[in-house]
Amino acid sequence: MATDCSFDVVSKVDIAEVKNAVDQAMKEIGQRYDFKGSSSKIEVKDDNQLILHADDETKLKAVVDVLQSKLHKRGVSIRAMEYGKIDPASKGTVRQEVKINQGIPVEKAKKLVALLKDAKLKVQAAIQGDQLRVSGKDKDALQEAMGLMKKNDQGLDLQFTNYRG
Repeated sequence: MATDCSFDVVSKVDIAEVKNAVDQAMKEIGQRYDFKGSSSKIEVKDDNQLILHADDETKLKAVVDVLQSKLHKRGVSIRAMEYGKIDPASKGTVRQEVKINQGIPVEKAKKLVALLKDAKLKVQAAIQGDQLRVSGKDKDALQEAMGLMKKNDQGLDLQFTNYRG
């Protein structure tokens, strides 16, 4: 068999699901007793950033908990969220920016490629923008590469797509 098998390694977040999770979280925040009379809210700034607002740090932690539970229920990886520092806002409130990471950063992609080379698997990995293409002649080697990358995922939520056997 001279045909090459391959798969892509990506780290993508479905923004529509994030927006749905934010809507559900806002509905729960509006209904919960511990948020009555509070100015807690979550806003979607653009497709890769959320802004959390709350009266104090305790309420902000509760907002984060609600958001994370809704994200998890919608199948969005919490690992894709990067929480910034808590900043004071107007009228004694606090806010926190949450960055939604899309794609595999180049330095982490290089570490994943080095990981595969160090394991001496008979596969080749190529960085293609914000994703990796892993190819090889043996399907078993590709399965091993997937397992290895799942164990050492560099803190990313990796998905394996476009499998061609």
